[in-house]
Amino acid sequence: MTDQKNKSLALVVSVYNEEKVIEEFYKTTQEFLSKLNSYDSQLIFVNDGSRDNSQAIIDKIIKQNETSLKIKSIQFSRNFGHEAAMIAGIDYATNDIIICMDSDLQHPPSMIEKMLETYEKGNDIVLMSRTKRHDNGMFKNVMSSLFYKLIDVLSVNKLEKNASDFFLISKDVASILKENYRERNRFLRGFIQVIGFDITTLEFEAPARFAGESNYSFKGLAKLGFTAIFAFSNKPLKISLFFSVLFFLFSLSTIIYSLIMYFWSEDKPPEGYTTIIIFMSIGFTILSIMISILSIYFGRSLDEIRNRPVYLVKKVNESGETSN
Repeated sequence: MTDQKNKSLALVVSVYNEEKVIEEFYKTTQEFLSKLNSYDSQLIFVNDGSRDNSQAIIDKIIKQNETSLKIKSIQFSRNFGHEAAMIAGIDYATNDIIICMDSDLQHPPSMIEKMLETYEKGNDIVLMSRTKRHDNGMFKNVMSSLFYKLIDVLSVNKLEKNASDFFLISKDVASILKENYRERNRFLRGFIQVIGFDITTLEFEAPARFAGESNYSFKGLAKLGFTAIFAFSNKPLKISLFFSVLFFLFSLSTIIYSLIMYFWSEDKPPEGYTTIIIFMSIGFTILSIMISILSIYFGRSLDEIRNRPVYLVKKVNESGETSN
């Protein structure tokens, strides 16, 4: 690795109810960072409104820190979500290089050196694509695969399959995320893939969790999927237009058929009960689908118009300083 004494590195670590693993994460990560003599390293914990003792453990780590590693704690006033935690860490980082990762050790700290080597080759963005997750069952693997296939179908931009929230960005990329891409409905791993710059992908295997349980549920995955789709694509609106045209053609053919049967057929059809029922059933179903799609876009547009904070910080604590 080239000698880059003046470059600084920040690890942005999102934390939500991870009291069982934080100390092990810090111990493991600090060992790897201590070997990176060419970088001035900083660890930024972002506590996303944890309800357990995560913050107390982070405060203890900061208080007992006697290494050259700088440690900062950002505590949210409540839970704002994983995406908000990552963008908050990026906002507070002033470093040349920023790596976002989770605190559950499923984003291996051992990959940090390889990520930095890839950055030094001229890449502003280093994506980490998960090839395998050792504690995933068949259901989660299938849902994850369907998630990315759906994104590929509906999104204008083709995203890297199995890209994770474990990634590296340069200071220039971080500046863009700080000044732009401030949507309340965020898909950060997608944003960094569409802003340009030199980008490459590394692969990694996610080990089983060291302790505790995953905070991602099917509901969380579904919410992330909806956010990704509606943040990156207008295709659902085009789909609703397609259904409108389709229903118009169906209605037109029904009208023509009814007129032909009425004026030229010897066997007069019933009074139209069946046709009316079919027409109304299909029509209202399609109408409901279109209204639902439009409502989702409208609701998300309202979120952006309200311009409420992406996150609220309750306290910031840093090694060598008093909390504020």
